Amino acid sequence: MKKHFFNYLSIAAVVAGMLITSCKKDMNNAGSPASAESTSTTPRAATYQLVWSDEFDGSSVDGSKWNIDNGNPNVNNEKEYYQAANAAVTGGNLVITAKKQSVGGQPYTSAKLNTSGKFSVQYGRIEARIKMPMVQGTWPAFWMLGSNIGSVGWPQCGEIDIMEHVNTSNTILGTMHWNNNGHVQYGSSTNTTPGDYHVYAVEWDASGIRWYVDNTLYVTGNTANNINNTGAFQLPFYIILNLAVGGDLPGQTINDGGLPTTMSVDYVRVYKLTNTSTAPIGQTITLKGFNNQYVSGENGTQAMNCNRPTASTWEQFTVVDAGGGKIALQSMGKYVSSENGTQAITCNRATFSDWEKFDWVPTADGKVTLRGNNGKFISSENGTQPMTCTRATASGWEAFGVNQ
Repeated sequence: MKKHFFNYLSIAAVVAGMLITSCKKDMNNAGSPASAESTSTTPRAATYQLVWSDEFDGSSVDGSKWNIDNGNPNVNNEKEYYQAANAAVTGGNLVITAKKQSVGGQPYTSAKLNTSGKFSVQYGRIEARIKMPMVQGTWPAFWMLGSNIGSVGWPQCGEIDIMEHVNTSNTILGTMHWNNNGHVQYGSSTNTTPGDYHVYAVEWDASGIRWYVDNTLYVTGNTANNINNTGAFQLPFYIILNLAVGGDLPGQTINDGGLPTTMSVDYVRVYKLTNTSTAPIGQTITLKGFNNQYVSGENGTQAMNCNRPTASTWEQFTVVDAGGGKIALQSMGKYVSSENGTQAITCNRATFSDWEKFDWVPTADGKVTLRGNNGKFISSENGTQPMTCTRATASGWEAFGVNQ
């Protein structure tokens, strides 16, 4: 397809994070599914069941799961010619090799696989364990496109870039693309050691998309209620793995001396949400913070605190089913609000909407963490100041004892 020229717009209401400027990859169809070693992952908010995977334990690419592209995508000024010969399954890995090799009028060869027409997913956890090349001019990616791209085109179909990496940088990109009166994208980045194996994942539901590296959340996209025309993310997507050479994002300076080089994929796994919550729906509970003090709704008259040595009526919360695997907390007839992380949390809402919905996330030691619609966790602030919903990860101050 033709090259896409991006219109980069900052839409703060859509997500909490940084806007980045990565270039669009090609939109040719491709696809695949598989089988895995375990049947569940350890998500932060719900129970997920494995529904599709490829462990790459065979001796060749499984054609029942994957399509392999052939040719140059003709986008982003990329310099590779994709061909099946550059995709191998060996040693329990899918190995995509980029080479300095002239084929089809292109100076490099590589491979691209996808699951179009063979497997698609709507919501769930999509993850892969990948080791990147660390060579100037390379552009490996693990991403998804809306399965309706053939009928609506791009960016109307939507795109979820689970992981992109370029050149020798330690930076990993996570991005969503869609159409809102023209192409719009939102995402952020995090640092890791891309030359080593890491697990790259998104957790995706009707309210949004959350990006992880090794189970550490680094950016969240809000798609609830078709906000900013994000309805494309309420439809099925298929999976893509590829290693581009050259292009607008990595640039055209290519280290030929570093070739051949490889992108190794240990597995790809897809989990569907099966148990939406382990929360005690309908029960009235207390929440005790790391400082052994109780959380108080403050009768809705001021920001919430975690500083009560004993629990009375203001420190009691009824757990309400908010739908979609989420809960709301009600005290004194009002609901707790995350305030979308922009100010201290309150308990003053007469009804619950997105800001009043939370993921109930049990911890290994029997406590619970609470994640807001903004993808951030509630913190007790150790009782030294009003509570917030601003933590990207959960640790001591973000864990609460229930009825303790």
